Amino acid sequence: MSFRAHRHGDVPGATYETNNPFETLIDVEDDAILQEVNETLKEPFPIPNAAAHPQQPPEPQSSTWVTPTNTTHQIRRYMDAVKEQVSGGSWLSMPELPTSSEVMENSDKCDLANKIEGAHNSNEKYLSSHYELQREDAIRPLRHAVQDVKGRPSLQEAEYSGGVGIYSNVYISACVFSPRGLAVRVSFSLSRIGKRIRWEQSKRLITGTLVALTPADDMFKTTCILATVAARPLAALEQNPPEIDLFFASPMDLELDPTRPYCMVEDRSSFFEASRHTMLALQKLMREPFPLSEYLVGVKPDVEPPLYVLNKPHTDLSSIVAIEDSASYENVNILEEWPDTSTTGLDKSQSVALRRILTKRLAIVQGPPGTGKTYVSVIALKALIANWRPGDPPIILTCQTNHALDQLLRHIHQFAPEFIRLGGRSKDEDIIKKRTLFEVRMLSPPNKTRYKGPAIKGLKDMTKRMQVLLSPLEANKGPIDHRLLATLHIIDKDQAASLEVGIDGMEGLPQDSPTVPMEMWMGHNLKRVARNQEQDYFEYEYEDIDLDFEELQELEAEAFNRDDDDLETLRGPVVLLGDNYTGARNDHISDEKILSLLAKTKDLYRIPSKLRGSVYCYFQKQVKELILAEFRNLAIRYDYYVQQRRINLWENDNLILKEQKIIGMTTTGLSKYRALVESLNPRIILVEEAAETLEAPIIAACLPSLEHLILVGDHQQLRPHTQVRELEGGDVNFDMSLFERMVHNEVEYDSLQRQRRMIPEIRRLLRPIYGKLISDHKTVLDPKNRPPIPGMGGCNSFFFTHDWPETHDANMSACNPHEADMLVGLVDYLVLNGVKVEEITILTFYNGQRKLILRRLMAHPNLTSRRSSFKVVTVDSYQGEENDIVLLSLVRSNDKHSIGFLNVNNRVCVALSRAKRGFYLFGNGLLLCQESKTWAEIVEIMYGKKGDKPKTGAVRRVGFHIPLECTNHSRKTWIEEPGDWESVNGGCEQKCRCKLPCGHTCMLMCHPFDASDINCTQKCLKVVETCGHPCSEICVDHCRCAMCEKATKGARSLLRQAPLDSVNGVRQTFHTRDFSGGSDPAAWTNYAKGGVKESDAVDVARAKEAKEESLRQAEAEAQDYRQSIKALTEENAMTLLADGNDVPSLTSEPTMASAPAPTTISALAPPTTPPAQPSAAGQQQGLLLMTPPTSATPEQRQRRKEGLLIDVDSPPPRRIHYRETFDYSPFSRSSKAPERSLLDD
Repeated sequence: MSFRAHRHGDVPGATYETNNPFETLIDVEDDAILQEVNETLKEPFPIPNAAAHPQQPPEPQSSTWVTPTNTTHQIRRYMDAVKEQVSGGSWLSMPELPTSSEVMENSDKCDLANKIEGAHNSNEKYLSSHYELQREDAIRPLRHAVQDVKGRPSLQEAEYSGGVGIYSNVYISACVFSPRGLAVRVSFSLSRIGKRIRWEQSKRLITGTLVALTPADDMFKTTCILATVAARPLAALEQNPPEIDLFFASPMDLELDPTRPYCMVEDRSSFFEASRHTMLALQKLMREPFPLSEYLVGVKPDVEPPLYVLNKPHTDLSSIVAIEDSASYENVNILEEWPDTSTTGLDKSQSVALRRILTKRLAIVQGPPGTGKTYVSVIALKALIANWRPGDPPIILTCQTNHALDQLLRHIHQFAPEFIRLGGRSKDEDIIKKRTLFEVRMLSPPNKTRYKGPAIKGLKDMTKRMQVLLSPLEANKGPIDHRLLATLHIIDKDQAASLEVGIDGMEGLPQDSPTVPMEMWMGHNLKRVARNQEQDYFEYEYEDIDLDFEELQELEAEAFNRDDDDLETLRGPVVLLGDNYTGARNDHISDEKILSLLAKTKDLYRIPSKLRGSVYCYFQKQVKELILAEFRNLAIRYDYYVQQRRINLWENDNLILKEQKIIGMTTTGLSKYRALVESLNPRIILVEEAAETLEAPIIAACLPSLEHLILVGDHQQLRPHTQVRELEGGDVNFDMSLFERMVHNEVEYDSLQRQRRMIPEIRRLLRPIYGKLISDHKTVLDPKNRPPIPGMGGCNSFFFTHDWPETHDANMSACNPHEADMLVGLVDYLVLNGVKVEEITILTFYNGQRKLILRRLMAHPNLTSRRSSFKVVTVDSYQGEENDIVLLSLVRSNDKHSIGFLNVNNRVCVALSRAKRGFYLFGNGLLLCQESKTWAEIVEIMYGKKGDKPKTGAVRRVGFHIPLECTNHSRKTWIEEPGDWESVNGGCEQKCRCKLPCGHTCMLMCHPFDASDINCTQKCLKVVETCGHPCSEICVDHCRCAMCEKATKGARSLLRQAPLDSVNGVRQTFHTRDFSGGSDPAAWTNYAKGGVKESDAVDVARAKEAKEESLRQAEAEAQDYRQSIKALTEENAMTLLADGNDVPSLTSEPTMASAPAPTTISALAPPTTPPAQPSAAGQQQGLLLMTPPTSATPEQRQRRKEGLLIDVDSPPPRRIHYRETFDYSPFSRSSKAPERSLLDD
């Protein structure tokens, strides 16, 4: 869109381009439009100092929604009830986001505790304690980061402790009017970080992160502004400077000044958005009925059946029994009878657990590792769905992680394809992603409620008003309009008129341009201001990739997903902000003096020129303050319409969701979508991974309509994760799940007892934790199902103990380099023995060790090509997973007798129970035995003193040497140090000496893999095709000739050279000897005793003969060529372009005196024109006549017409040799050849 403009320095009457449709709301020519704008501005500014009192949002307007009345009212009542005042503590009125005082206070809350023994005094006490714990866990990390920066404001980021992220030169650059909320776009510098960031693989500033901003000249002394990251589009982050969008915690915290620098701080180890919605749900529970409180609050031990089961106990169980027995179980009173285990295919403990799930209001089922708790959950859901009838509410399925949820939904899809995945980011493209709410919504027919509600109209109206309000601050515009100053009562009408009178009668100036009076009054005191887009100039390396960034991406996707809007980018109009112009302050005078000056000066031209810059700056300051005050008021109304739009969307989603049988979401998603889920009135909620979930998110699942809550998990495995480690265990016990607390208070539950994962010698390691609770299913006893690990001689589990000291990385995470090298050596050994990389998982308790092992694996020459298949994970992220072989790195080895996480039995339990048929531990066994009773028992079991003995291999499975056994010779090898792995190639120390396909003898030690898979590193026996010289490379590399490269100094032919036999008629021979049947010792002996000389003599004679024949042919062709030249007449004689050393000479010269002499052609001159092509006429005469190039000078063209020599200045076409460098050569001066993979990839 183009508009007339007159700027300082612009051409009068010229146009400029803008994408803002409200660009001309101030620079207008139409008096009617100007009057409308002024009226708009007068409305918020009736007095000189407009107060920033928030306006009450308008009442919801009537609409034509088609959603059922009860659903519409239910969602709206839910949102309204959150704001209702109820009796209780101050926690009920706490804002959604933390206040600045909460972050700025110097001390943490120390009186927090999760009561785990007995009943709570009241619902309010119970809910408030969990709210306070949840809020402290969410805020404390940022509080510590702010206090650290406040105490030491000038440090580089790496000098701060913990996960402090600090960004300087933060400037407000734009406002984004998004349907998700009103956002402010900021640019920032990475100078305090000192490194470049790979944003796509970084945990920095992910969507939903809580950040704190402070003016650069304050550094949290008095001011702290809270905001959350609204969006982090990669394109904006990768520019210089990078940009992100922020949602401020409160409309009253909004800032608009684009010239004021800020500092921004985050804590990279925490994620606020995961706790935000849970806290809102806890507050809402005090405003509605609390079902199952007699168990959750009162810890009642005896559990009754659900109300809907009591009303109708007869249930169809035909779907969970054998087909031949299904008719007998179509109408079973599940409160009185139950099918036999032989009919259901379940073991006894699974059948008992299934009955509890279907018949108890609060059903708690413990599933130790490998006992099939997920399978029991699927069978229970199958029975519940078989009894689902049209009109029944959907069953809610929730899990702690996206991975577990998708895994469960894939099982359910086999018998109930009609489900919805609500929220999150699924990696399952085939099944789950097609059933996300977003995808199903796109396929559903549109309805009238989606885009025609008053919320959309309200957002558009507010966007227009706020854009008008921001127009004086919009970037790329002129100075402040004097009429705006009068409208805002910064100057009076007489003062504004004096500026207009000042330009009357001046020729050459557009009298109707609104900024001309101000420009003329300011004169040279008006200075253009560039936008604060300073780029970072530094040559720093990239920051290390956050290898666990995917975990936070899952949380980010859960917080903001496509069910709302695009996760990465905010949609909506954008208004760029900038000062554009400022005044040159020659004399810094106070605001009071400027006010006094304006009060007594009606004609602004009477103000001295040197003071006008300061006066203009005062005008700017006042305009910003007044606009900001009204902008904040309008932002409150904008937020109101954003919430109404969200309600409108949920009302439409309700129409889709209520028709489904199962709705799946994570526990975080359940809190976020609680209003939507409550509108469905569900009565059954099943929670998988219940023992790994904090209590508060499960409390949020207690909707008023809930009748049946099912908790499936294992409290002996991982406890819930908290962001503040000090809140775990001890007197606080925030990390105790509801599942564990119920079991601890003896609320009735059942346990699964037969495992189907681990071979017995691995399962026995769980005895210190589970006692005799777990037994083996027959499937794990069969070697066909669990074959032994190749190359280990029946030793399918082993504890390699050492005393190598631990270290710590930059993040103070423990790591052990020697242990990592030892472990990588075993991975290489197993791969050489035919084990697939995908069948191996490497576990460790520490993220620093995980990163170290991953780097060593990627650097190993035999494993680098398989880097995408490595599974190196922490124990905490591997619950619920399994693999054939697990290698466990324990890391800790020190003189302080500290074993850290290894002393937590829940984590140990997970680490010991992930392997199906091979489990190998690496650590300081002596230290572990001294510091942990559990580890002492484990070591005793592996030593053979306690428990079951392994069926194969040695009894003792702990030691300072790893026992290996060659699959070819059954020879034993013991590995003590990482360097010992170099002595074996997957076999034993016996030399191989087999024949390789290339003809060489294998120089490796015994190996279990085929000779055809070996990368031979001996000198190549082949001859280079193009030159006939011996290859100078090794077998594994492509052939090349070092002699030719030296002669040509590395230059290459422009054209691809033909094989030698097509050039000189000599058949090129390569390896003619047949090695397939093995070598003949007698023939080799004769060859070595003189046969080699005879063979060489034959080759030399053949080459000599071929060269002589080539010379004879060349001489004959040259003689014919000279004779042809002599036969040319003066009229058709041409200079022939020569190639090679045989340059023909012209025997006849042109007779015309005007013809210049032929130019000497340099053999080394590069061609400047395309090579000439033979003419048709010349070919008919048997001559090599050349067609002139098209790019000829006029003089050359004239000479062609006269039959003279042509193109004598053009050089001959020749082959151009390009010099090429090589990174390495096995025969160069380099002392070390590059490492190569042993096997051919």
